Amino acid sequence: MAAPQNPTERAELAQALRAAVRGEVDLGATARALTTMDASNYRRVPIGVVTPRDADDVAAALAVCRAHGVPVVPRGGGTSIAGQATGTGIVLDLTRHLRKIVELDPVARTAVVQPGVILDELRTAAAPHGLTFGPDPSTHSRCTLGGMIGNNSCGAHSVAWGTTADNTHALTVTRYGGDTLRLTRGTVPEALTGLPELIRTHLAPLRTGFPELPRRISGYALDALLPERGTDLARAFCGSEGTLGVVTEATVRLVEAPAARALAVLGYADEAAAAEAAPGLLPHHPLTVEGMAADLVRAPAGLPRGGAWLFAETGGATPAEARAHAERVLRGADALDGIVVTDPAGQRALWRIREDAAGTATRMPDGTEAWPGWEDCAVPPARLGPYLRDFRALLAEHGLRGTPYGHFGDGCIHVRIDFDLLSPPGVARFRRFSEELADLVVAHGGSLSGEHGDGQARAELLPRMYGDELVALFARFKDIWDPDGGMNPGILARPARLDENLRFDVLPKRPVDVEFGYPHDGGNFSAAVRRCVGVAKCRTAEPAGTGVMCPSFRATGEEAHSTRGRARLLHEMLAGDAGDTGDTAGVITGGWRSTEVRDALDLCLSCKGCRSDCPVGVDMATYKAEFLHHHYRRRLRPASHYTMGRLPTWLRLASRFAPALNALARVRLLAALTKRLAGIAPEREIPVLARETFTRWLNRRWGKGTFIFSNDEVAMVWPDTFTEHLSPEVGRATVRVLEAAGRHTIPAGRGLCCGLTYVSTGQLGKARKVMRRTLDRLGGTLGTPVVVLEPSCAATLRTDLPELLHDDPRAAELASSVRTLAQYLEQYAPDWQPPRLDRPVTGQTHCHQHAVLGDAAERRLRERAGLTGELSGGCCGLAGNFGFERGHWDVSVACAEESLLPSVRAAEPGTDVLADGFSCRTQLEQLGGVRARHLAEVLAEGLEERTE
Repeated sequence: MAAPQNPTERAELAQALRAAVRGEVDLGATARALTTMDASNYRRVPIGVVTPRDADDVAAALAVCRAHGVPVVPRGGGTSIAGQATGTGIVLDLTRHLRKIVELDPVARTAVVQPGVILDELRTAAAPHGLTFGPDPSTHSRCTLGGMIGNNSCGAHSVAWGTTADNTHALTVTRYGGDTLRLTRGTVPEALTGLPELIRTHLAPLRTGFPELPRRISGYALDALLPERGTDLARAFCGSEGTLGVVTEATVRLVEAPAARALAVLGYADEAAAAEAAPGLLPHHPLTVEGMAADLVRAPAGLPRGGAWLFAETGGATPAEARAHAERVLRGADALDGIVVTDPAGQRALWRIREDAAGTATRMPDGTEAWPGWEDCAVPPARLGPYLRDFRALLAEHGLRGTPYGHFGDGCIHVRIDFDLLSPPGVARFRRFSEELADLVVAHGGSLSGEHGDGQARAELLPRMYGDELVALFARFKDIWDPDGGMNPGILARPARLDENLRFDVLPKRPVDVEFGYPHDGGNFSAAVRRCVGVAKCRTAEPAGTGVMCPSFRATGEEAHSTRGRARLLHEMLAGDAGDTGDTAGVITGGWRSTEVRDALDLCLSCKGCRSDCPVGVDMATYKAEFLHHHYRRRLRPASHYTMGRLPTWLRLASRFAPALNALARVRLLAALTKRLAGIAPEREIPVLARETFTRWLNRRWGKGTFIFSNDEVAMVWPDTFTEHLSPEVGRATVRVLEAAGRHTIPAGRGLCCGLTYVSTGQLGKARKVMRRTLDRLGGTLGTPVVVLEPSCAATLRTDLPELLHDDPRAAELASSVRTLAQYLEQYAPDWQPPRLDRPVTGQTHCHQHAVLGDAAERRLRERAGLTGELSGGCCGLAGNFGFERGHWDVSVACAEESLLPSVRAAEPGTDVLADGFSCRTQLEQLGGVRARHLAEVLAEGLEERTE
């Protein structure tokens, strides 16, 4: 089935869809680019995206597509790892509107849901009734029920609660053309003409051709249609990967959630030993038996001794019962070492290692890229140990590396392998390895897919598992459902080759000329963009908790404003600039001048949250700065780039006239005109300039630096633009704290600047000049510890400075000298006791602090000072120049209203509001009427109280 090729046909299709569908119809470049890929190695370019509002819209869209001969692929969260969520026709985005929990019956323990319901939303709704949905893939915060049904998803708890098919009662499904069927157990709709005969005349192969495995996901589950199995058509539909029809409603089973849980973590010599031990834990009826090896753990994580581990979660009516259950598992396990974790925070920290593995495993310890393709095959649990040894041997034979982990209790292994998918010889080796591994899996009695489906990655190899006769039945089954072949063609039945449609084929073959060094990607911008593998942790709509990523997606709900969406647009921009033509060429044309990429990046707050929270370390703030640099090179920029982007220059000039300028800013008409000309949002208030800068105060205090101390006694307080001109009280408080700790503060040189505002607006040439001038002016003081009070400036010095001046060794030297106040005190004044304040705090950890600097030292300092309570995560929404720029007000407010403002409003009287970032303090003042303070100010106040 071919998609419309010429503009006239596409225009006619768009017109017909808009006439028939009440939801959104978008055949534009951005919509197409966002859906070219899922979380797999594959890329297919669609015609456009339809976002149906209800089941009637789904039927109408399918009818129009059939009339025009256009294929359709239903899409949920787009986290499929085998390529089945990509297509060449119309993509049906079921995540926008079809996300209602229609009914939840706690007595019957069932729920009726639409396909776009996020798994965690269903679990949250079921939790007050003591219930949950059993299958729980690691993408639970963003995967949809429709996608789980399409892939027959499983997750960590399948040893207790089974697969999605095991938990599906009934489905309402719309076929290609628009007719709707109700799928239940025991009946076959008349519309599926020929299906009863297909089953009746092939009973023998259906009874003998399917291996008995807890994780057999490959192919169509035709054995579910056997009479002795109740002719369960809903179960047979699960795992059909969008090739039969579109789920518009599902009735699913809920299970009782244990009131308390404990986690037994068991250490073994290696992964094979752990795999051989896993079946022995099943008689203890754990909720999970998960396994991973040491090569997946990038840093110490409180794990017991060993080279591989099993995570066996247990449940109970009480914490004591859950712990006793876990201790029985520990006693019954033949492990080198083991621990039982009952603390919920400790359990979450350990589970995060496992859940982030889908992203973490995409990089080998040496930074080499690793890819899916053989992500989740499964063997009988009793065969897992021998299989893993053979698997490791096959990797070595092909000169490949991988980091296996997964659902050891079910015999299911996940692994990312360092395939070379960029060169013809590498792709050829990928094919040879895939064929040989398929034979190895079958030899061990396994399934090519044990969780994520076959998609394009494995469907071509199904004859090796099932034989030609069963695979021919798969094709006939597909034809009964979809005689026109319009539903997700090239997947499962009559599949595309596993080495076709690779998403890397369209990228430039030569390095792109860029400004940043991209040290973790070999200086290659294409490699940096390739970091995004599509696991979509950035797409969660839930509050960030202690994390940050991705505030603009949570504010808008738009894929284009997620980290993944922006990475996809950059990928298509690079593909469009590579010079290829035809249907597989990049969707985004114009290269660095692309308006589609510019518009998507416009709402990126440059919070750097993805740098730490993304499992693969995508750094969209850097990519945005790089793009803006090229996009506006030798072109007129937005007004805000000339004003806020060059803020240090303007504030240095303005500081001499601070009283007069402050008075003028209070004149409403003049302030409005100024904001209009400067590109500032009209809702914003212009901050007040300090009458005396921090540097002037410090020089006056110390007699312009005439005191001389040994290097181990001094600290340089960095005169960042915000502390210098807008909040010098923070600098003064810091000097007071350092003096109390026995340290001496020396004045920094004049005109020092980290270049933050130039970087954030993509003025990288200017940023580089400013940074070099700063290094020159520091001269012999390089190497002196530098206390940086503004987290965004500290993050710039730590990361942007050495990555932009990657050819200047002084940049790395300065970066290594940067400390936050708490880090400095912990390292250079470890015996100092801060004032004991004993009161609660609220507020926010700065997003750059979270992403680049870490806040462990701040937590410890607050604890020593008796400041209790947690600071919120997320981003305040002001984010430097972002929240001040015209057009960003709504998103800025939405970000603040997610965590920061609610936490401050909920605080008890007498609670100190902490915010080390000037942006965070300004946002709290302007939106909440709250005066927040830097930690240094609170400590300095405590010192004054202690001396009174």
